[in-house]
Amino acid sequence: MLTLFCSPFIAPMVVGPGAVPVVTDPAEAVDAPELAVLSAVAHGGGIEAQPVLEALLAALAVVDVQRARLYADFVLMALPEVARKHMEVLMAVGTYEYQSDFAKKYVAEGKAEAIFIILSGRGIPISAETRSRIVACTDPTQLDAWIQRAATAVAIEDLFS
Repeated sequence: MLTLFCSPFIAPMVVGPGAVPVVTDPAEAVDAPELAVLSAVAHGGGIEAQPVLEALLAALAVVDVQRARLYADFVLMALPEVARKHMEVLMAVGTYEYQSDFAKKYVAEGKAEAIFIILSGRGIPISAETRSRIVACTDPTQLDAWIQRAATAVAIEDLFS
């Protein structure tokens, strides 16, 4: 039989935002991605939000896709609404160029989905072959062109002309 001993002298350590360093240097974030995550959670809603979030994005570019998704989700859920929106704006206005395959794939998937929604709304059927072609595309410029063409297309051929 296994007996567990709990000491009355053991207490959990609690760390507040003040104990977490503010990571604003992308190189530092790349060297310590988990510290960048903690910094973004602790300071991403503060006055240094933009450099903290930019450093986080650099860190996400160097970790594997599964960890990047987990870290990004964790940070986004922990940030106050204003900071979440700031991060979205930061990514949308092009001040940060996506480096990771994770981010590039995520953006491409969103653009492909936009194409499907527009075509569906216009009543244009999408074959499995066409769907595969659109999903396989990772060129944001090409996807943007297809989104624009989808808005005025009357047939699927208009998308690719």
